[in-house]
Amino acid sequence: MIHQFIKGTTETTLVLLHGTGGTEQDLIPLARRLAPEANILTLRGDVLENGMSRFFRRHAEGVLDLEDLKLQTERFLTFLDDAAAEYGIDRDKMIPLGYSNGANLIGSALYRKRAFHASLLFHPMVPDRSLTLPDLASANVFISAGERDPICPKTETEELTSTLRGAGADVELFYHEGGHELRMEEVEAAQVWLNPFLG
Repeated sequence: MIHQFIKGTTETTLVLLHGTGGTEQDLIPLARRLAPEANILTLRGDVLENGMSRFFRRHAEGVLDLEDLKLQTERFLTFLDDAAAEYGIDRDKMIPLGYSNGANLIGSALYRKRAFHASLLFHPMVPDRSLTLPDLASANVFISAGERDPICPKTETEELTSTLRGAGADVELFYHEGGHELRMEEVEAAQVWLNPFLG
């Protein structure tokens, strides 16, 4: 997968996944704010939609291509295992951070296996309603969303939160008053939430 690795001074690695049309550079400033000393492994989606980078295909806005999502999720998890070996980093101390399309790929990984100890999902959707979730008792998830998000309605956010909690995950949910945009108040809430997981 197209990526960049930036060495930090701690064992924690933030894995960054951008939203539709983004690049591997988009979330680096956010990562630097949340965990200034962490390693950064930042990815660029190589699935193109009208020239825009994504991590998996969709049939229309809000309608995910579930077969491609499954394939790309497995590819993502394999990549993380390979990257841990290549860069000499601890796979168990990887914390994925995704926005929109990137958050949906992380959500898909959580729906399929307990892939991460801590995850940050900014403006995610429910990835796949056909799945029975694994035991997520040791998973910690931060979800943020907009009260008036036209792309990811509040009902979607509430369903995702409820489903993850039902599988045993410890989920913190934060709303801001706007739409699909990232706002400083959710960044600040994420920073407070993340701090205990940094090492």
